[in-house]
Amino acid sequence: MNYSQYLRQALDNLLSAKLRTFLAMLGILVGTASVVALVSSGQSATEKALQQFKALGTNLFAVSFYQSESSGNSAGSSEEDKISLEQVYKLKAQIKGIKGVSPYISLYRPINFLGHNVNGNIIGVTETLQRTIRINLMSGRFISFLDRYSYFCVIGNKIYQDLQKLGVQDPIGKQIHLGENMFTIVGVAEKWQENSFFNQDVNGSILIPLQASYILSKNASIQNIVLRVDPKTDIPELQDQINAFVERNVPGNKTFYRSAKEVINTMKEQNQIFTLLLGFIGGISLLVGGIGVMNVMLVSVAERRREIGIRMAIGARRNDIRMMFLFESIVLSLLGGVVGVVAGIVISNMVAFFAGWGVGIFIFPVILGFFVAAATGIFFGYYPAYRASQLDPIETLRYE
Repeated sequence: MNYSQYLRQALDNLLSAKLRTFLAMLGILVGTASVVALVSSGQSATEKALQQFKALGTNLFAVSFYQSESSGNSAGSSEEDKISLEQVYKLKAQIKGIKGVSPYISLYRPINFLGHNVNGNIIGVTETLQRTIRINLMSGRFISFLDRYSYFCVIGNKIYQDLQKLGVQDPIGKQIHLGENMFTIVGVAEKWQENSFFNQDVNGSILIPLQASYILSKNASIQNIVLRVDPKTDIPELQDQINAFVERNVPGNKTFYRSAKEVINTMKEQNQIFTLLLGFIGGISLLVGGIGVMNVMLVSVAERRREIGIRMAIGARRNDIRMMFLFESIVLSLLGGVVGVVAGIVISNMVAFFAGWGVGIFIFPVILGFFVAAATGIFFGYYPAYRASQLDPIETLRYE
């Protein structure tokens, strides 16, 4: 008997018990759909996060400064322990791999607009930050290198929405209190896509000239710099050069680094772990479906004992009996797997659509869905098929 005959007989036997076949197939369908949907959703979420980094560019490099234990805390540190804007530009000039520097200062001061408190942060920035982290403007202009100590600011999109609730549709030219100082709004930023590379949320922040930060707080200091580096730059060597520069110029500081390439690689590794975890969770449903397949096949073997005996009596080998039932199990699982893969793709795309991740089909979950469905059919169908092949022909012919 060839494989096409096994397949034809498997379909005939499954169609002869439609309800039982459907119920067994339903378990495989749910299990496969769970695996495909969970794995696809995990890959969609990771791909969306990776796109955010790739949109900024993979040649970003962040440096964070913090006071070493020997120099005490930042509030009590001397001016010599703080890196200055001039030293930041000096850093760029002395290290060839650095193409651009965007230092910034994070501040927390009461924000007040027309007598109403506004929740938000304050970030002291230079004009280069707009290009570095891709801040697009809805209206007005960004901070200019000419502003320096001027009381001008750019508000984030969330701050703008808060001002709209207060009845302000066009905030350009309006004044807002930052602590005890009054700043004039010169720009409104569009909604900025958050990422874990830049420490602050631009949407909920007010951006002011970096030099003006020193007016708002005597303890203000540059603690973060976003660098654009040459794509061919050797990152470990770059870190050594920056460490040497810090030791020469601001010895009271230690450094912490983040590379966009390293973050992307880390996210890919986490995605692999995440995918395995989600696949394992979905596999539990598939295990339940596989047990259902085994149960159906065992019942089928019990009901068809006389048929098995007749086949053996007219010359069927034990291997023929085993393959006949094994093919039924595989076909049953693959039918459920095909429908389950389609259902899983639909579910994952619905999740991606409502989450704003972008709709798409990933090849790996589809292949995985078919593979686990076939593996389930073989694994859970082999034992019933083996039992059928080991029946005694004489005993089966006596079975009523």
